[in-house]
Amino acid sequence: MSDVPSTYTGAVKPGGPADSRELAGLSITKVAVDEQMSNNCYLLRCRATGEQLLVDAAAEPDTLRPLIGDRLATVVTTHQHWDHHRALADVVASTGAATVAGEPDEAAITEATGVRISRPVAHGDTVTVGDCTLEVIALRGHTPGSIALVYRDPEGTPHLWTGDSLFPGGVGNTQKDPVRFTQLLDDVEERIFATLPDETWFYPGHGDDSTLGAERPHLAEWRERGW
Repeated sequence: MSDVPSTYTGAVKPGGPADSRELAGLSITKVAVDEQMSNNCYLLRCRATGEQLLVDAAAEPDTLRPLIGDRLATVVTTHQHWDHHRALADVVASTGAATVAGEPDEAAITEATGVRISRPVAHGDTVTVGDCTLEVIALRGHTPGSIALVYRDPEGTPHLWTGDSLFPGGVGNTQKDPVRFTQLLDDVEERIFATLPDETWFYPGHGDDSTLGAERPHLAEWRERGW
């Protein structure tokens, strides 16, 4: 099984310390940035090679740089909303990292940040960080090109980064649009809950982590309430 320290909680606050855990092959560091939006950023490091990947360069490059150091291979932006890429240009300029985002959100991210997305991805694609492989899950509805990443730990349970598409307590904001809400919940049910076990630990774009098992009993309730 993965070496997951019991001290990890994932409960981080802007201005506070990062929280880290060690899997057998992958290190995960979570930090919150920006008092107003309290975005989560996740630094993933392959333990075998040292290669690193950042999920959402959301804000505060001065907070992110000490965590990243000078070795960052990739930045994945989970979706096009402004609060998830405010530090993207700075991080890419200082590290030369490649950039990844869902293809339908590519143009909006480039327009907002001035950073060209070097690899637009679609559902079923993979992104590597050293010897570790992350699978891309497209989750349409919060934005057209929102993506999640899943790491199927060969020595433990899956780990899932969901951006703003899945939180403890519900799916992401779809602006009270019933079509978008249905699309998002359908994707979350079919592409996440139907394919991953209850033990899957997931890391959202804001707030605390959860597991799929803790959220699964509430899917019907979410659909009924419409958000």
